[in-house]
Amino acid sequence: MVRMRPILNAVLALGLLAAPGAAQTAEDLLAELANPELERWQRVERQLVAEWSKSGSPAMDLLLQRGREALTSGEVDAAIEHLTALTDHAPDFAEGWNARAAAYYQAGHFGPAMADLARTLELNPQHFGAMTGLGLILEETGREAQALEVFRAARAIHPHQPVIRRALARLEARTSGRPT
Repeated sequence: MVRMRPILNAVLALGLLAAPGAAQTAEDLLAELANPELERWQRVERQLVAEWSKSGSPAMDLLLQRGREALTSGEVDAAIEHLTALTDHAPDFAEGWNARAAAYYQAGHFGPAMADLARTLELNPQHFGAMTGLGLILEETGREAQALEVFRAARAIHPHQPVIRRALARLEARTSGRPT
């Protein structure tokens, strides 16, 4: 089994890399990102994550920031507390659920992480980061066929992301009987 924890942590924490401000709407950025010929996809990805990270409330944005900072500094329990306050006060803010999924995952709580990823995807069905996180957990827990489907859906949204591409290659080889 490939060791997924470092990869998943990076994917779920993707919001930590977001550049402030985006001139385009999330829909515009998603359309641009889906272009297989796009060369500067990292810029578009950062802009999209930054857009998704805007709750519309300075107080909720601060909770997200504090949760992410706690997670980055290894204070997982504090991150879960901040992000739980965020999801309690802004239950329709997908990025709060996604960030808390990362914290739960780092704490080793796969069930709650998967539940939060599912909620993220209910609120934002285009969230390739949540799909990737879910796919990695499914793969790590031996549900390769389900993981493969999730990664295929993520690739349709973000055909450039190396984590998605490597996971697909790995899972397609395993499920087809080819050596990895």
